[in-house]
Order: sequence, then structure tokens, then C-alpha cells
Amino acid sequence: MLLPLLGALWWPFCRIMAMMATAPVLGDGAIPMPVRALLAVVLSFLMLPLTTKGIMPDPFSLAGVVAMFEQAVIGGVLGLALQFAMAAVTLLGFLASSQIGFSMAQMNDPVNGQASDVVSGLMSLVAMLVFFSIDGHLVLTAVLGQSFRAWPVGSGFQPLLLEAVAFNVGWVFSAAILLALPIVFSTIVVQIGFGFLNRVAPSLNLFSLGFSMVTIFGLLMLIQLVRFIPDHYVAMTNQVLEMLQDQMGRAHGR
Repeated sequence: MLLPLLGALWWPFCRIMAMMATAPVLGDGAIPMPVRALLAVVLSFLMLPLTTKGIMPDPFSLAGVVAMFEQAVIGGVLGLALQFAMAAVTLLGFLASSQIGFSMAQMNDPVNGQASDVVSGLMSLVAMLVFFSIDGHLVLTAVLGQSFRAWPVGSGFQPLLLEAVAFNVGWVFSAAILLALPIVFSTIVVQIGFGFLNRVAPSLNLFSLGFSMVTIFGLLMLIQLVRFIPDHYVAMTNQVLEMLQDQMGRAHGR
């Protein structure tokens, strides 16, 4: 009697753990692995009405091993897709810090578990606040529940899901570059102006003066840009959700 219950809990556990490893905020290094495992167990119990339907393979058979890898792939791809908006904001921080000159000042980032610059850490915190303000953790749970209806255990998954997520990687770079364009343009204008100033007054120390002015103008543009990050984050998240809903709709129509 325990074997069907074990199977009904094991498959969602594999998918949820893979999703938490790549999902925004929950997949950060600041969250310990036991906490993720406990959340995965709790969500597995909550997903029992959705996971007990259909044919469950034997967890100790070859089909069970294949199904385990399928669940890990589905969960990892879903979490990676929802990570796109967070990655675009973080990439914006790296581009902005490289233009302003803050990329030389590295600090320990407890969120990612590695060294990063100040602006990228600030952008990550802003994205995390927006994530919880729009109930991103509830959106993750809703997407997870719909994924069990679109791709039940043992039914496999469409290759279109992997292709759609892979093709949207370029969208992350384009979104980050479009957000960083005001800072890049302002720093280029300042550097061109100091280039003309160097022709007029060659005795000025433009290396020290120009670096300070570029930093000031870059920070002023960053102040103006931070106000619009929440709206862009919500728009990018909605675009990712539309992509996932389209893939789930195609899976329902099989």
C-alpha cells in the first residue's frame, strides 16, 4: 500500500527539486539545501491530487529511472525559464557597473555565493523585492501545478519546450542591453566630450577627472533607471509566462 504513495510523492519531488535548483530566489546559494528539500516534500504532498492520476511507473525499474530524469528535466527547464527576468536585471547590473567603473570594486555576494560588483548586487536585491511583491513564489507554485496537467508523470515532454527556452536566451541579452543603453550612451557622450576637452587643454589630467565625471553621470542615469526596473521585470515575467502557457497548451493538444 505504501508503494503507490511513494511513487506519487517521488515524481513531484524530483520535478520540484530540479525547479528549485534553477528558479529565481529559491535557487540562490543563500537558501540551504535542507530548506529546499523540506519545501519540495511539502509541495509534493500538496500536489498529490494532480500526481495520483495516470499510470505511475515502478520507481525501482528502468522506466522509473527514465521518468525520474524526465521530471528533473521538466522542473529544471521551468525554473530556468522563470530565471530569465532575474538574469536580465542582473546582466543590466554588470553592464552598468562596467560602464560606470564599479566593476573594479568586487565584494562577496552571499546570494550567489561568489564575488560580484556593487551595482549587480543592488540590481539583484531590487529584482528579489519585485519578485516577492508580485507573489512570485505563488506564481512558481501555479506553474508547477499546471505542468503536472500538461506533462503528467510517464508521458514525457515535448522537445518544443526545450527549444522555446533555448531560443529565449537571446531575449535575455537583448532586454539587458536595451535597459543599459541610457547608461552606456551617457558615458560615451561624457568620454567624447572629455576627448574634445583634451584637444583644447592638454595640460588637464583627464584620466582622474574623466573617471570621476563618468562615474557621476553614470550614477545619475542609474538613479533614473532604477525606477523603471519593476515595470520591466513584471513585463518580462509576463512574457515568460505567456511562453510557458503556450507550451502547456500545445502539450494539452497532443
